Amino acid sequence: MPIAMTIRRPSKPHTATGITDMSTHFGFKQVEEEEKAQHVASVFSSVARNYDIMNDLMSAGLHRLWKRFAIALSGVHPGSRVLDVAGGTADLARAFARKAGSNGEVWLTDINNYMLSVGRDRLMNDGIIAPVAQCDAEKLPFPDDYFDCVSVAFGLRNMTHKEQALAEMCRVLRPGGCLLVLEFSKVWQPLAQAYDFYSFKVLPWLGEKVAKDGSSYQYLAESIRMHPDQDVLKTMIEQAGLERVEYFNLTAGIVALHRAYKF
Repeated sequence: MPIAMTIRRPSKPHTATGITDMSTHFGFKQVEEEEKAQHVASVFSSVARNYDIMNDLMSAGLHRLWKRFAIALSGVHPGSRVLDVAGGTADLARAFARKAGSNGEVWLTDINNYMLSVGRDRLMNDGIIAPVAQCDAEKLPFPDDYFDCVSVAFGLRNMTHKEQALAEMCRVLRPGGCLLVLEFSKVWQPLAQAYDFYSFKVLPWLGEKVAKDGSSYQYLAESIRMHPDQDVLKTMIEQAGLERVEYFNLTAGIVALHRAYKF
């Protein structure tokens, strides 16, 4: 059986009125920081069971190629220690576990219990024994300089404090270790109008028809537009303490893979 852990964090301090003075975005809306975490949790709890089906439909299966490309560039080999942050339904964790082998160590983590449960079940169905932990990417419960590779695929844009999450990923990487960030990004400009139509009209319609939840996929489209573009994210990764940062545009920039190293 995989090791299952739940890492609980203390709540943030509130003002005397019970509301923090810090706000952030949830899609195109401005919300209090703690409200964003609750909204994001609600989205992924709602879509967890249909998440993989919707990924195939939304991307016409391309998400599998994007993830395969990330795995190929990871440098993970037999015996590697790997942390998959916001790993959800375990697409990357399963592939990493096969590459790391019986002598390796691959952790699947996610802040959302529903997503993590689906990922845990998929690992078990594949006969993969791997540790699983429910934890916050902004406060990773792992020692410094521990992992050979840290990955986050389509999860960074949902985090409230992206800079803190990136700093935590840097902290737990060993010197020479590799960070992979696979995320939606800024599409090639000539395709922008068509991509907007698909994002704001087709995606919510698909979400409503297949997952019975159009609003969650409306949030998906909005969250992509609010996420830093390729060059801004490159700078953020550098500021988190990583070096040799490079990115690869996939499918005309709909998705970008950032790769960086800790020295």
